Amino acid sequence: MQVHQIRVGPMQNFAYLVADDAGEAALVDPGFEPERLVDEAKARGLRVAQVWATHGHPDHVQGIPRVQKLTGAPVHAHVSADHAPVDARHADRARFRVGAVEAEVLHTPGHRFDSVCYLVEGTHLITGDTLFVGECGRVDLPGSSVDDMHRSLTGILRSLPDDLVVLPGHDYGKTPTSTLGHEKAHNHTMQPRTLEEFRRFMAEP
Repeated sequence: MQVHQIRVGPMQNFAYLVADDAGEAALVDPGFEPERLVDEAKARGLRVAQVWATHGHPDHVQGIPRVQKLTGAPVHAHVSADHAPVDARHADRARFRVGAVEAEVLHTPGHRFDSVCYLVEGTHLITGDTLFVGECGRVDLPGSSVDDMHRSLTGILRSLPDDLVVLPGHDYGKTPTSTLGHEKAHNHTMQPRTLEEFRRFMAEP
């Protein structure tokens, strides 16, 4: 399996290319610079066969129509996604493949109602804006929920293996990637808290 992290746009976004050894690839969150992302895939000998969206904020999905025009690749997202286009809608814990690579959809609302993480081959976790290195996504935007973020961080993500490689949606941390074990130990947003404690914590300036 190949995983390539590509920084794009003016908001420190990360897009990803996830591919099998034969070059069948998924392009994740092409919010900015879609032509460059498709060109980078070609330069690496990869064919963009799918597009994956982690959530529907424009900085993650606004380049999708252009990618589709260039590649014809179908778009995968959560069943609740309200952005267009979406060709394949997945429920929580659904599994699908791009080439020989298997991805599992984990519905992790909080930053947005349709937020998902993609668990790829049981080794890499593409977290979108649910989890950053050292932080989590905002919960004060339309479609966000502090209560859902509490469940996603302290219930869903803390239950996953420590050795997963965390691939965030933005370059906001001290490093561009991390491990889930490191985030469990050092990310202040992932520490065990009751819901009331988490609400107070997230309301702090």
